[in-house]
Amino acid sequence: MKVLAFLFPYRNYSASMSVVLLLLRLLFGGLMLWHGITKIQNFEALVGDFPNPLGLGHRVSLFLAIFAEVFCAAAVILGMFFRLALLPLIFSMAVAFLIVHHGQVFAAKELAMIYLVVYVILFFTGPGRFSQDNIIAVRLYEERTAIANAIVEEATARRLQGNEHQAGGEPHQ
Repeated sequence: MKVLAFLFPYRNYSASMSVVLLLLRLLFGGLMLWHGITKIQNFEALVGDFPNPLGLGHRVSLFLAIFAEVFCAAAVILGMFFRLALLPLIFSMAVAFLIVHHGQVFAAKELAMIYLVVYVILFFTGPGRFSQDNIIAVRLYEERTAIANAIVEEATARRLQGNEHQAGGEPHQ
């Protein structure tokens, strides 16, 4: 249940906040998706010189970057498995900012920092009302509420039955 609460947290988003979150998802998810598609298109040219900051090899590093920038960015756009999709993007941008562009002028790492900050903020705010995750979160919340209400009703009914039985007691002679 904790995993579901992490993946699909229920929040009552305002319409205006949801529009802002949707626009951020579309903008930063779309731009990152474009970066990933560009990497796919230029895969052979990039693979030999692609940064290998974690020592996994140039090819594996490029595959991981493409996974984050294409698949995870698409999930961010849809608001689908939102928090889970943001984790590789946050990690990727942190590596780019802190390791790949370490020692370079700020302008070289500025874009990675902007993405990193936005993705961290989105991680904590959630995807908003207009997302696949919110549809699931609302259903899960309604299910939990219905189950809790049924438990309360049953406990109340049992308590009332017990009170009636005690009040009736033994007939007096």
